Amino acid sequence: MGPVLAGVLQLLALIGALALAYIPLGNYMARVYSSDRHWRVEKWIYKGIGADPDTEMRWPAYLRGVLAFSAVSVLFLYLLQRLQGVLPGSLGFSSIDPDQAFNTAVSFVTNTNWQSYYGEQAMGHVVQTAGLAVQNFVSAAVGIAVAVALVRGFARSRTGELGNFWSDLVRGVVRILLPFSLVVAVVLVACGVIQNFSGIHEVGQFMGGSQQWNGGAVASQEAIKEIGTNGGGYFNANSAHPFENPTPFTNLLEIFLLLVIPFSLTRTFGVMVGSVRQGYAILATMATIWVGFVALMMWSEFAHHGPALQIAGGAMEGKETRFGVGASSIFAVSTTLTSTGAVDSFHSSFTGLGGGITMLGMMLGEIAPGGTGSGLYGMLVMAVIAVFIAGLMVGRTPEYLGKKIGTREIKFAACYILITPALVLVFTAAAMALPTPGNSMTNSGAHGFSEILYAYTSASNNNGSAFAGLNADTQWFNTTLGLAMLLGRFLPMVFVLALAGSLAEQQPVPVTAGTLRTEKPLFTGLLVGAILIITGLTYFPALALGPLAEGLAS
Repeated sequence: MGPVLAGVLQLLALIGALALAYIPLGNYMARVYSSDRHWRVEKWIYKGIGADPDTEMRWPAYLRGVLAFSAVSVLFLYLLQRLQGVLPGSLGFSSIDPDQAFNTAVSFVTNTNWQSYYGEQAMGHVVQTAGLAVQNFVSAAVGIAVAVALVRGFARSRTGELGNFWSDLVRGVVRILLPFSLVVAVVLVACGVIQNFSGIHEVGQFMGGSQQWNGGAVASQEAIKEIGTNGGGYFNANSAHPFENPTPFTNLLEIFLLLVIPFSLTRTFGVMVGSVRQGYAILATMATIWVGFVALMMWSEFAHHGPALQIAGGAMEGKETRFGVGASSIFAVSTTLTSTGAVDSFHSSFTGLGGGITMLGMMLGEIAPGGTGSGLYGMLVMAVIAVFIAGLMVGRTPEYLGKKIGTREIKFAACYILITPALVLVFTAAAMALPTPGNSMTNSGAHGFSEILYAYTSASNNNGSAFAGLNADTQWFNTTLGLAMLLGRFLPMVFVLALAGSLAEQQPVPVTAGTLRTEKPLFTGLLVGAILIITGLTYFPALALGPLAEGLAS
């Protein structure tokens, strides 16, 4: 079997598995967030944190809950790292430096999971399990909660109430993420992923010295790392490490895990607004972009010119021979089109155009299908923009799901789509203009620029993957990337929740002959076009200086 055929067959198997999970998982999540009953364990949690889960919140109160919980989480994780040297189970590692502790705390709380450290050489068992793994659960649940609040904004009328943040947060963890992760962790252990609390082992002699390996609760963290679109690896090599991802089967399973909840949330959206066809329209938009990007990536990596690459069957530099070009391409596209950031190959070693595809996936706003929750609310904001554009074309007040898109709503949507590009471009320009940050680049020219552009794109979009070659463990990058992650996560949430509140207050307008049918293929095409055009106009100059220049020169 040739490598191209193997890659295509893996893609078809992945699509089939996602299709099988779509309806049952999407319906289940809709029931979770629509139920008025509380499990006993959930009542214990509410009592412990002093929350009333039955109190409805307007968007400012919902936002205060998101920000307060996240602020406490950042502080807790920061202190845990700063105290690591005196904690049990530290494996002899010292406390984390202040700038790196800040960066890591922000990274995991914002669902970014950017890592400027070697996991197996810096973090002990307590920080990994009580700190990083816990944030993998709750940060993903926060994203789903905000998405559900926006869906309620479309589904409800003549009320500003969007549900209860604490109830949504707890249900997301207890009813969805925990049981799902438990099952997957058992499967991963059965497939060879390690799960223990052992210390550091010396294994054999290599070039006159011994090599050391850490144990760890890897399978349990690997499960939620992918399910929650987190991406932070137990080891520096991430999913290219055989302790995290030992076989081609686990590789395909991990790709499935990082896609299944974001895709299935479109079904949840359709059920909650009372029209599953609206969910299918959003799904079709996401799937079109995802499949298109996978096809482009495979083409760029398989068909790259040069005798060495042709003999190897593609651009194999930086890729695992266990997985090959096809599986690596699917993983790279899926992890950058979601907010996962996990890698089973190194994006810096991709061809110039292939590296550009990974960057462009993040620049779209990670909405195809995006992160857990963040992908859905990002796509719905883009749908509002697309409806507004269509309304301008025909001279009619735009409507979406029976809600008028007026001046207030379009301002919230416009602010949402402007925040991330502003962060990426301003921070990249500052890093290139100042003398010190440039010293962290391993490469010069277009590829060196791509390293920095990729870093700020990854941080601002809460992805977490790195282009490699960039020494990001400096005070400049730890601080500025941390700020980019904070602002890139929570400023968009402000406008999403404000938009949700504004929509929930409206009275639905009746469907007429002039209403744009947003469940039709025509709207899907309009939405795909709007996403690509807006992103292209925003980022094309920066891409032209980096990956496009490199790709055209090779």
